[in-house]
Amino acid sequence: MAIVEPLPPTDDGRRQLQVRNPITNEILEQNLVTNLAEVLEAVERARAAQEAWSAWSFKARGAVFLRAMELLIARRESVIDHIVAETGRSRLETLFMEIFPACDALHFFANRAGKILKDRTVSLHLMKMKKAKLVYQPLGVVGVITPWNGPFIMCLNPCVQALMAGNAVLLKPSEVTPGTARVFAELLQEAGLPENLLQVVQGDGETGAAVIEAGVDKISFTGSVSTGRKVGESCGRALIPCTLELGGKDAMIICADADLERAAGGAVFGAMFNNGQYCSSTERVYVVDAIADAFTEQVVARVAALRQDPDQEYDLGPFIFQRQLSKVEAQVDAAVSAGAKVLVGGRRAEGLGEHFFEPTVLVDVTHEMAIMCEETFGPVLPIVRVRDEDEAIRLANDTKYGLGASVFTKDKKRGEAIARRLRAGSVSINDAAITYGALELPFGGWNESGVGQVNGESGLRGYCHAQPILIDRFGLAAEYVWFPYTAEKFEKLVKGIFWMFQTPLRWFLR
Repeated sequence: MAIVEPLPPTDDGRRQLQVRNPITNEILEQNLVTNLAEVLEAVERARAAQEAWSAWSFKARGAVFLRAMELLIARRESVIDHIVAETGRSRLETLFMEIFPACDALHFFANRAGKILKDRTVSLHLMKMKKAKLVYQPLGVVGVITPWNGPFIMCLNPCVQALMAGNAVLLKPSEVTPGTARVFAELLQEAGLPENLLQVVQGDGETGAAVIEAGVDKISFTGSVSTGRKVGESCGRALIPCTLELGGKDAMIICADADLERAAGGAVFGAMFNNGQYCSSTERVYVVDAIADAFTEQVVARVAALRQDPDQEYDLGPFIFQRQLSKVEAQVDAAVSAGAKVLVGGRRAEGLGEHFFEPTVLVDVTHEMAIMCEETFGPVLPIVRVRDEDEAIRLANDTKYGLGASVFTKDKKRGEAIARRLRAGSVSINDAAITYGALELPFGGWNESGVGQVNGESGLRGYCHAQPILIDRFGLAAEYVWFPYTAEKFEKLVKGIFWMFQTPLRWFLR
């Protein structure tokens, strides 16, 4: 049984979806799938609301999100209740994965968006007779399509950025975790966000396609590579910009001089956090042979101690989406059949319901196995012995992905040198991949891990059109190169090229 299930259509032919709790299987809610006509109406309402919102000052916009932060802190327990019901995640993990970063994002962009997006005067190297400004204009209506693995923060973060930039937002959350998006939207509405600036549309891929087809001005998508390709193709045909934050196969390199206790702890957390269901999960570990036995021993001990029983205090929850469990199980089984060895775990967890899989450590894996080359998105940690760091770097780069990576070493200069050789969107040294939480930094991947970046100055500015404005300084009657064209003008331009680019004067143009 799936956690999200189709229901029979309504009498008028409308599609319906039903969502169940991944631990108890109780029905949480039933939703009508938002169709194209309804999405078109939502976009029309959003455009009307956005025009007035774009005239608000950054301070006034920020005040809305600071109030939302205060409301979230006050109601954190009820918000956690809702997220836990949809995801099965532990309360502590929900607090630090969803609530804490949500407060940070609300506070950060409320206070800094105005500084990042303020008009800028640009010094021109050549056209000294002109004054240049760069103005960040909101795009209009942004479609935000979000995944099920972080249903609150993955809705909040892009929406807050788009809204602070002066846009309206159409939010299409995953059909697997639809209710959490409404909790977020209601929070902003109560904080004073004007009506229709943030509208939630419910459904699966059909609704996501409708959002693009309805003529929004940008798409921010987070999800799988296969769906991301479809989104990118649709945006390309519609000639609208998109950012695609897709999957990964993040590598971790353990150098011979690494602090073994910290490296083992980081590897286990990186692989098992959120039951392995996040894009920057540690899915491959390359450890130098000299310390491989000691490292693996510590990892196995830590993984074996992880708790899964939701009736008690627990570390790992269930799979949020049943289909993902089957994929992980198939990858592990195929690896074992091809010669991999299971040191701990490797099967469904008995007695905990149908959505739990034991945290797993594998060795004797190769890059011919799907477990090493395809995204897993589950609580599985394959460990590979390597001769040295050069071999680790070569294998880490042997992937079609390139989202994040980690390096463990006591020599920070060595760690940075290794990081620069990794074809990864971001690298953490002596920690699991945590760059998404550093809001000052852009986050995005190479290759099939995505297109564009989120967060940081470039991510926020990506919700705007950077409009250059050139202003004439001196008010002359005409510019020299205006009509008519003459031989005299031609000769003077030739001399100008000589003096500006073939004499010491060129140094003033740098």
